[in-house]
Amino acid sequence: MIIALAGGVGGARLAHGLARALPPGELTVVVNTGDDFTHLGLNICPDPDTVMYTLAGLADPERGWGVEGETFNAMEALGQLGGENWFSLGDRDLATHIERTRRLALGEPLSTIMADFCARLGIQHGVIPMSDDPIRTIVHTAEGDLPFQDYFVRHRCAPAIARLSFKGTGDASPSPALNDLMQSDRVRGVVICPSNPFLSIDPILAVPGVRPWLQGRKFPCIAISPLIGGKAVKGPAAKIMAELQLDAKPRAIALHYQGLIDGLVIDQEDSADAFGQCLVTSTLMRNMADRERLAREALSYLESLRIV
Repeated sequence: MIIALAGGVGGARLAHGLARALPPGELTVVVNTGDDFTHLGLNICPDPDTVMYTLAGLADPERGWGVEGETFNAMEALGQLGGENWFSLGDRDLATHIERTRRLALGEPLSTIMADFCARLGIQHGVIPMSDDPIRTIVHTAEGDLPFQDYFVRHRCAPAIARLSFKGTGDASPSPALNDLMQSDRVRGVVICPSNPFLSIDPILAVPGVRPWLQGRKFPCIAISPLIGGKAVKGPAAKIMAELQLDAKPRAIALHYQGLIDGLVIDQEDSADAFGQCLVTSTLMRNMADRERLAREALSYLESLRIV
C-alpha cells in the first residue's frame, strides 16, 4: 500500500498519476479537510471533491477544480436574488454537496460518504479524509483572523499571513481508515504530493497521531516540491513563504518536512539548488502523460530509499 498525502489541484493531479501507475487497491489518498466549511447551508469539502473528481476523470482540466463542462445557472440565479455567490458552486457539483449534507445530518461519517461516492464514480483506490471530525484552517493576518475560504476565495489570498492554526485538532482523531493504515504493516511508502505545504499538508500533519506516526515509520517517505523556479505552479505557496520569511527554494521545503521525509523531488529548473537526497526531474504536470510519468519516477525514487 502506498499512501499519498494530498490537497489542492497539484496534489490531486499527482494522486491521479499514482492511481494510474499502481494496481487497483494499492493506493490510498489521505486528503486535507481543513478547507471544509458550511456555505448556503451545505457542507462543502473542496479538497476531497477535487481529488475525487480528478481520479474519476471528471475534473475541469483548465481550472483543476470542479466538474468539466460545468454550468453555473444556480449561482447566477442566486446572485439575482441577492444571495451570497462569492464561492462559486457548479450545478452538477451542487448535487455532491446536497447529498453529502443530507447524509451528514443523518449521522453518517464523512469517510463513509466519501467511500460510497468514490465507489459510485468508479474510483478503484482509497480516498479518505484526514479526519471525520471538523478541523478548520484559520489564517492569522494583520487584518484579523480569517476562515480559510474567506482568505482564499473572498479575499483572493491578498492579506499577508502571519501564521496559521488548525481549529479543532484538540478534539479530533484520524479517520478510521487512516487510523487502520497507521497501525498496518502493509504500508510500503508515503508520498507527500506537490500540494501547498502550509495550507494542504500541515492540516493533515496536525491531526493527532499523524506526525508521530511518520516520524517513527519504518518505510520511506518522500515529498514533491510544489515550487518551480521559486514560484508555485498554482496557488499562493511562494507568496506565503515570502510572508513567513522563507526562501521559495527546495531547501526550505525540505526543512519544512524535516524529520518526516527521506528525499525530495524537485524540478529541473531548480537543479542548481539540489542537495542531499534529491531527485531532479520535470515536475510540471501539463497533461495525463506528465502525471503518470512523474508518479512512476516518484515511486521508483521511493523504492530506492526503502529502509531495510
